[in-house]
Amino acid sequence: MKNIILLLLIAAMFGCNQNRFEYPETKKGDVTDNYFGTEVPDPYRWLEDDRSKETEEWVKAENAVTDSFLNSIPFRNQIRNRLEELWNYTRMSAPSKEGDLYFYSYNDGLQDQNIIYVKKSLDGKGEVFLDPNKFSDDGKVALTNFSVSDDGKYVVYGISRGGSDWNEFFVKEIESGKVLKDHLTWIKFSTISWVEDGFYYNRFDEPKEGEQLKGVNTGSRICFHKIGTPQTEDIIIYQDPANPGYSFRSSISKDKQYLIINCFESTTGNSIYLKNLKSKGKEVVRMVDNFENDYTYIGSIKNKLYFFTNYQAPMYKLIEVDAEKPLAENWKDVIPENKEQVMRGCQFAGDYLLADYLHDASSVLELYDINGNKIHDISLPGIGTVSGISSSQSHDEIFYGFSSFNIPGEIYSYNPETNESSVYFKPETKFDSEKYVTSQIFYESKDGTKIPMFIVHKKGLKMDGKRPTLLYGYGGFNVTYTPGFSVRYTTWLENDGIFALANIRGGGEYGEEWHQAGTILNKQNVFDDFIAAAEYLIDNKYTSSKRLTALGGSNGGLLIGAVINQRPELFAVAIPAVGVLDMLRYHKFTIGYYWITDYGSSDDPEQFEYLYKYSPLHNIKGNLKYPAVLVTTADHDDRVVPAHSFKYIATLQEKYRGKNPVMIRIESDAGHSAGKPISMQIDEYADMWSFAFYNMGVEPIAKEK
Repeated sequence: MKNIILLLLIAAMFGCNQNRFEYPETKKGDVTDNYFGTEVPDPYRWLEDDRSKETEEWVKAENAVTDSFLNSIPFRNQIRNRLEELWNYTRMSAPSKEGDLYFYSYNDGLQDQNIIYVKKSLDGKGEVFLDPNKFSDDGKVALTNFSVSDDGKYVVYGISRGGSDWNEFFVKEIESGKVLKDHLTWIKFSTISWVEDGFYYNRFDEPKEGEQLKGVNTGSRICFHKIGTPQTEDIIIYQDPANPGYSFRSSISKDKQYLIINCFESTTGNSIYLKNLKSKGKEVVRMVDNFENDYTYIGSIKNKLYFFTNYQAPMYKLIEVDAEKPLAENWKDVIPENKEQVMRGCQFAGDYLLADYLHDASSVLELYDINGNKIHDISLPGIGTVSGISSSQSHDEIFYGFSSFNIPGEIYSYNPETNESSVYFKPETKFDSEKYVTSQIFYESKDGTKIPMFIVHKKGLKMDGKRPTLLYGYGGFNVTYTPGFSVRYTTWLENDGIFALANIRGGGEYGEEWHQAGTILNKQNVFDDFIAAAEYLIDNKYTSSKRLTALGGSNGGLLIGAVINQRPELFAVAIPAVGVLDMLRYHKFTIGYYWITDYGSSDDPEQFEYLYKYSPLHNIKGNLKYPAVLVTTADHDDRVVPAHSFKYIATLQEKYRGKNPVMIRIESDAGHSAGKPISMQIDEYADMWSFAFYNMGVEPIAKEK
């Protein structure tokens, strides 16, 4: 095996032969699965063992081929250098008031991880409180959680190593700056709920050796950790041994009387249980005992609990629940559903309620009193996205972030008495945002549904059908992509390019009905919507199929993989990033079984047939003229395990006989995306854009004019 790998590495160094690339000759096994009488070969099953020596050697060989190709692109360093220039600008979060202190994150430009600062007043000088860049030498240990105790004595912070979803928790004294001996492990997707001497959190069973990054995650439970004690002494507050696949997260009422337990079996819908912490009994009351709707706890007033929900409201609403009479028959609407715009969040701000809406995928912010009476529409700078709202029940100071495609993240301070916003922080960048314009159009999908799409480009750019265009889509899990600044796309725009964001079905742009229209047996709608977006851009002379790149990540990686099987001729380049590409086995790894409510399962005969017809891995055909394909993944991705991308590219390289490169870029010591160091992100996007420009025949401008 070592001799074969050596030969492959040597071949990779010398590039290609008559437009045919020398890809690794990946061995094939004889594994076959039988799904309700249908035989489905899985010859590259061995690549699911991402920790084997054989897989490790295969990864090296594949990366050698890709690196050789990327190194041959004459402008690769030019793009990387320009990205680094553009990325080098100050960024900060809205300050969060905790007791008498303000905490916020800050990055002076190219620091791999944002630093947490603290200050005593808004106009005071901030001091470094926690610097994640000191967690490791290479910036690959990231901060994931940060929660201040109610008495202002402690902070719990979480870290992730190498991009994994697994977290470790630590406790730090605020006054002394001392990190205590508390060290908690095997935590995923956890909240932190403080009481006097400790906090509630959730953890999973410790995985078996070798299964940390791919084994199914089970055994979630709510635990209580007392400050200063080892994790082995933590008390289990709630678990459900009869349903080991259930996951739990907790919140706590303002008066510390009620523990609100969220129970999940998927990414859609949750149950709600209530535990009276001041009652001698150990009973847990089931406020909601099904998974039909979504409920998010936002705060309480005495025994009144407030939830943001889509219960009998597909566009969402805010309800009040009496903790002593928690069944649905006693619930009261506080802010009713708005049929014209979807509520995507609501939170307390002292004696006010701040409601965050979307109208045609752009933010709308409104202020209400505690009884749900509307007080103000809050004026925003334009079409864009409100994010990082900072407010609390304990005070009425309000901050929010705002950005758009050509507006880097600004922070505003809002005065609810005067209904005025003022700039608290405005970054200075080397990207001249005044040169660019954003428009929103609506195009028809295959079934006649109107789909919104944002289009960004230089002002006055001639639409001659030749513009390099990047089309991005996601379409799943009720996730909404809205107009927001991302420095990674600036290089594309500077090169007389176009960025297009299609708000396809499966997301949350228009509430739960829009989401459901792109799930399970409706998933083809998502692909049709994206294909129609590409056709619109071509038909309206924004670009041509020779200058169109398709990009999507995670569920969006599935989108790209499916679309280029169905309509490969539409695109010059396709980049399925960290994608869900094996639709028959996705639910057998880590937390993948949570996605069944969006995708369906191959364990169901009807759903199997549907999945099998579009699964990117299983629909690769040798007679198709695929675009240039760059698959990206990472060896520590324990959300969408890299086996998806490994098996997909091995199959594509085996079957595709055309001239376009079909390659994979495999990052080491990195995960799904969260917490990735800035330097690694710059390298990644420099490679992606270089690959795209080169395969579209685009010579990038040396520097913005």
